[in-house]
Amino acid sequence: MFWVLKIAATTLGETGGDLLAQTLGLGYAQASLLFLAIFIVGVLVQLRVRRFHPALYWTVIAATSTAGTTMSDLINRGPGSDTSTDGGLGYGVGAIILISGLVTVFVIWKFSGQTFDVANITTVRGEVLYWAAILLSNTLGTSLGDYLSDSSGLGYWGSATLIAVIMVVISAAHYFTGLSGVLLFWMAFVLTRPLGATAGDWLSKPHANGGLALGTYGTSAALLAILILGITFSYRKNRRTAVIEPSDVESAPINGSDTTSETSGTRR
Repeated sequence: MFWVLKIAATTLGETGGDLLAQTLGLGYAQASLLFLAIFIVGVLVQLRVRRFHPALYWTVIAATSTAGTTMSDLINRGPGSDTSTDGGLGYGVGAIILISGLVTVFVIWKFSGQTFDVANITTVRGEVLYWAAILLSNTLGTSLGDYLSDSSGLGYWGSATLIAVIMVVISAAHYFTGLSGVLLFWMAFVLTRPLGATAGDWLSKPHANGGLALGTYGTSAALLAILILGITFSYRKNRRTAVIEPSDVESAPINGSDTTSETSGTRR
């Protein structure tokens, strides 16, 4: 369910970002400022809560995805709403900048002493690094997805298929090899963004561009419905789990971490 919702949220980020920046003509610069403001507010609330709230968590995830979409387009294409890269730095330079930023976050994370295991993040510092990595990975993923679909010759469907195959390989490595689960998680986490970018473009773009021409309105509404259904399921599951007595929780902590710790926003 987590991965289904992650892919739905990242795909919604692509279509939602394009809806404001391109369809409504707001432009990449103004749309980025709007979505960054939503993201910052969401993260500040997330850092203050003591337990996992699915609606809040997935709202922030969606905010990182929409902000990542418009920020990537701002870097690659410029401040307007044009789909060409003439007014921006282009996919290559943009990718270098974003990869450098993401690597920097992971290096800081490494030397901070905080765990990379997202199920056991229990400090504000760890969660800030977690959300910074998500925002940059979603922005980088948008650039990668746009490059594959626009410049590589694979098109939307070919790019989405390629990324999906790589994710299947990562899933197989998780079940059948001894590779680090944390490493495989972050590889899959980053790849969900270009998968969402290419899938979102494939669903929403016109037939002339190789898409299904469902439009940003219809595609965004369908993906939002999937997210709402998944969040509702998560709340029902949490209510079923809540019947456990407090003494039982203390003797068997979820995912190896204390559910009453100060920042449990990333714990699922």
